[in-house]
Amino acid sequence: MYPLTLIGTLAALAVYVWASIAVGQARGKFGVKAPATTGHPEFERAFRAHQNTMEQLVLFLPLVWIVATLFGDLWGGLYALAWVVGRIAYVIGYIKDAEKRGAGFLISGLTSLAALVGAVVAVVIDLVR
Repeated sequence: MYPLTLIGTLAALAVYVWASIAVGQARGKFGVKAPATTGHPEFERAFRAHQNTMEQLVLFLPLVWIVATLFGDLWGGLYALAWVVGRIAYVIGYIKDAEKRGAGFLISGLTSLAALVGAVVAVVIDLVR
């Protein structure tokens, strides 16, 4: 069992749900009725932060489990923690002002890049042996 990776996976999904709720709140606050995806700038930023998080989950979810399988639960959990912290910072920053999303993007993006490169290197080394 991989308890740290499991907790990290659940936390990532919770961030996604939280971002979804933020979109719903912005719809109500600014009167943007579904299925509209444009309207008040703050709504649009909340919508994009949510969509971007969903797009990143496609990479994160398999990768966190690949990391845990290759390097152990601690590494899977640490990757998940960094990704979740980055995504929280990203969503908060983006909703406030699109210019403030950079730090969160870098945290989650660079950790995903490091995890991907590490996994590829580990698999290649294993294949060469």
